[in-house]
Amino acid sequence: MPSSRAVPIFDGHNDALLRLWKRGGADAPRAFLDGEGKGQLDLPKAQQGGFAGGMFAVFVPSPRSGPRPEPKGETPALDTGPGTPLPPPLELAAAQAATFAMASLLVRIEREAAGRLRICRDVAEIRRCIKDGAIAAVLHIEGAEAIDDKFETLDVLHRAGLRSLGPVWSRPNAFGHGVPFRCPSSPDTGPGLTELGQELVRVCNRLKILIDLSHLNEKGFWDVAKLSDAPLVATHSNAHALSPHSRNLTDKQLAAIRESGGLVGVNYAVSFLRSDGRQDSDTPAELVIDHVELMLKLLGEDGVGFGSDFDGAMVPKRLGNAAGLPVLIEIMRTRGYGKSLIEKLCYRSWLRVLEKTWR
Repeated sequence: MPSSRAVPIFDGHNDALLRLWKRGGADAPRAFLDGEGKGQLDLPKAQQGGFAGGMFAVFVPSPRSGPRPEPKGETPALDTGPGTPLPPPLELAAAQAATFAMASLLVRIEREAAGRLRICRDVAEIRRCIKDGAIAAVLHIEGAEAIDDKFETLDVLHRAGLRSLGPVWSRPNAFGHGVPFRCPSSPDTGPGLTELGQELVRVCNRLKILIDLSHLNEKGFWDVAKLSDAPLVATHSNAHALSPHSRNLTDKQLAAIRESGGLVGVNYAVSFLRSDGRQDSDTPAELVIDHVELMLKLLGEDGVGFGSDFDGAMVPKRLGNAAGLPVLIEIMRTRGYGKSLIEKLCYRSWLRVLEKTWR
């Protein structure tokens, strides 16, 4: 269990399921529960660092990229400069097969966890997990390629526990257009939601599924802002004013999130922390809190949390993995953050926005 000084951290995004799915093997659940010295998030690392739970993402990689690069999405192989085509859309059947395989993997981890990890469908369940010292896992989809145009798959996944969904990853699909990986670049990189994407927003509102804005381009962001009756949430994004990456949010976007009562989970990926967008593990961990500080000014104390991108991105070496989370808490304490503010940033603000979204 975490030390007595550790604060539980609820996290907006991790890719542990993708790592385990790519690893393969019937023992993949045990690899997460027992740890095997690989990856950034497993149960032993979570317990050591105070990782209390969060959004466990299902992400289907693009076939043309071959073996999954490390880290997902932010490597030079997937950086997309002007004129560089994004990865092509996925086929529905292949996306569904991979999505259900990863969702099943989370179910099997829960089954073998003996109460140490539980799939949560409401905030009361998350609170019980935090109280009990169990990992609170929320099923999330990053890129809705597995969702059919009649939303029948969405109904099934929702019943299975899906409570958070990003309409796109950084590639086009039937629902909209993802933002490419460019730095420096505005997030205004192309068209927004399709008509089907607009309907997806309405269906998610009806089902009380959180709509994740993190990989949408700016036009898609504003399409969701216009249509949605839920708080605007970006589960793993940073401030464009500090890191002019296309994946980060402008002050105007942050103002809209604040007005909606929403939240941003600050991403630990070095590409989205640095002003030059470079991949460099020697990036200071203090930059994570620099983004937190700017967002506190623009969003207020109730609108900022964390969204690590563990197992999906290179993070500062000093932080390393989930066991290193106390590093961030110590930086906040060094900068004079009080207990109440640290608890809001670490988990209370996430619980607030999820309660408001899921009602």
